[in-house]
Amino acid sequence: MTTAQRTMIGILVGGGPAPGINSVISAATIRGILGGCDVVGFLDGFKWLMEGSTGQVRPLSIEEVSRIHFQGGSCLGTSRANPTKSAEHLDNVLFALSTLGVTRLITIGGDDTAYSAMKLEERAGGRLQVVHVPKTIDNDLDLPYGIPTFGFQTARHMGVEIVKNLMVDARTTTRWYLVVTMGRKAGHLALGIGKAAGATLTIIPEEFRGRPVRLRRLVDVLLGAMVKRMDQGRADGVAVLAEGLIEMLDPRDLGGLDYVERDEHGHLRLSEVDIGDVLRRELTKQLKKLGLYLTVVAKNVGYELRCADPIPYDIEYTRDLGYCAAQFLLDGGTSAMVSIQNGRFTPIPFKDMVDPATGRTKVRMVDTESQSYRIARQYMIRLTADDLNDAQMVSRYAALTGLSVETFQEWFAKTV
Repeated sequence: MTTAQRTMIGILVGGGPAPGINSVISAATIRGILGGCDVVGFLDGFKWLMEGSTGQVRPLSIEEVSRIHFQGGSCLGTSRANPTKSAEHLDNVLFALSTLGVTRLITIGGDDTAYSAMKLEERAGGRLQVVHVPKTIDNDLDLPYGIPTFGFQTARHMGVEIVKNLMVDARTTTRWYLVVTMGRKAGHLALGIGKAAGATLTIIPEEFRGRPVRLRRLVDVLLGAMVKRMDQGRADGVAVLAEGLIEMLDPRDLGGLDYVERDEHGHLRLSEVDIGDVLRRELTKQLKKLGLYLTVVAKNVGYELRCADPIPYDIEYTRDLGYCAAQFLLDGGTSAMVSIQNGRFTPIPFKDMVDPATGRTKVRMVDTESQSYRIARQYMIRLTADDLNDAQMVSRYAALTGLSVETFQEWFAKTV
């Protein structure tokens, strides 16, 4: 087979970084080349392809990629460029791929990149094979329960180390930390870190079942936990919060969000809204009202996790995913997302990933009815209905805050 006759596979990365990207690129490249294909990587996701540009392309070889699986980040870069915003952008991508002779494409990314891959494959009308590899530290792609998206386990591992150290610092210096983790829509990462680290409590969007939340309610959840913790003789703690809570808050409580820019997919740039600091300021205000002078510090944990070197779990997992993605294309497959279920490669058709209500790719939320979540709640320190109904206990809590029992019960009734 001459070089001119060889089929060409293209690989691109979309969305935010996640540990294990380079491992997918490595495994897919090696399998593709050994399967008789040439392999190229596109720099910066769909960004340049959307312009019809063919200049930002990097030929990949086995020698070049054979040891990059240990490294964090992405050797191809990444971007949130969204080709689905117009038919022209999709056509530009298809033109660039055709010009380069790419007939098979591996996309690596989260739900937005998966949606772009699906729409591109539809637009191609059979001219392009497309397979998607699910990547996000948010763990919110619609995979079967218990199967993580790659990068999640490494991000959780690194996050737990950070929270563990903050817990020691909190106890040593007698303060509270509000740790905000990534998780735009779902609370998997926050819950995974909080549960594994044994944080004082974790708050995730799923608790509120999609309903708008007033800032005061979040503050009262934290305030109640602090009071309960003080009754146990501790004036320190660590609360883990999912950043996605910001999108559930009433904009009036944040002075409006019109000033916050949105990305290419229409999402609020959450990095521009410091929910930890918003909560810290309001919480401090309420504590002073009750005569409680606790030190509260907000800490964002996110960018430190995304480009970490993958732990062995994610290295092995992503090598499997990359191999299966390339093999799927070599076998003639298209229009599917890669998954490993019960130890076997199981393609998930793009059509099965779409939420009929929104037309977008489905998002996997934390199941708050699951045993895993219920166990997590059992180990959190939070005010409960039982606390408010226990005369002796509620009397102690009320005394700590200088409130009457009736006022304390009324204050926290909605919180529990």
